[in-house]
Amino acid sequence: MFVNRRKSERVNCNRIAKIQFGTGALPRDCQITDISDGGVKVIADYPEIPPEFTIILATGRPRQCRLAWRIGCEFGAEFMDRA
Repeated sequence: MFVNRRKSERVNCNRIAKIQFGTGALPRDCQITDISDGGVKVIADYPEIPPEFTIILATGRPRQCRLAWRIGCEFGAEFMDRA
């Protein structure tokens, strides 16, 4: 049985966002499939995801993230900053 270790409830969504891998790097498109106060689940069609990056949401400010897990083109990220 799967144990949910999240600290806050996730909300399913289907949002387009951007990922930026460093200062001055061009943002890349991605899709957010769910989001919570603590992080996001993302689908991205590129193999290289660094341990830390910025997610730029269409409706909010950029969020600093830390890679939590990855399976193929899906990955989870923890927000490192406060909303």
